[in-house]
Amino acid sequence: MKFSVGEEVGYLHEKGGGIIQRIEGVHYFIEDEFGFERPFLSSEIVKIHGKNYQMDHYTDKVNDDESLSTANYFVRQELLTGRKRPSEVWEIDLHIEELLDSHVGLSNTEILIKQMTEFRSFFKRAQEKSIPKLVVIHGVGEGVLKNEIRTFLSKKEHVEFYDASYLEYGKGATEIRLYTNQNATD
Repeated sequence: MKFSVGEEVGYLHEKGGGIIQRIEGVHYFIEDEFGFERPFLSSEIVKIHGKNYQMDHYTDKVNDDESLSTANYFVRQELLTGRKRPSEVWEIDLHIEELLDSHVGLSNTEILIKQMTEFRSFFKRAQEKSIPKLVVIHGVGEGVLKNEIRTFLSKKEHVEFYDASYLEYGKGATEIRLYTNQNATD
């Protein structure tokens, strides 16, 4: 994932977050809440969407020892009016450039297999954590990845899916709603 100077980010493997101050090579220098600047790789940070985000409650989303460590997640938290608990949104970009440093030499089939493996792991993790809303960025292309994702989802219970917001994602994303006993009435 590419980040820009001035963006607010959270740390993926520890509590806290900050604002990107500068970019040097592959390192993003982030000023934390205490005013210190620290270097991070893009795989170690997540973009924060919204003002009511507190990363310290959600640092267990992805662990180093899991297959999801190469995926770039965007975890967003929004406070909903009249609710005691916030609603979370997990987002994953399945463009192969976001998943691998290099995909030179991989066939289209191998790329699709990698993307679907990341998606399935992401989906399973979201179910385990009872995340109510997911956004999967698959791109437009010829629609092969989108069709594979939607075929997978159509076989699952307690799941709704549809095109994500065109204003926010264009035509290349799918929004997924996961319903459990706790959020079936949301």
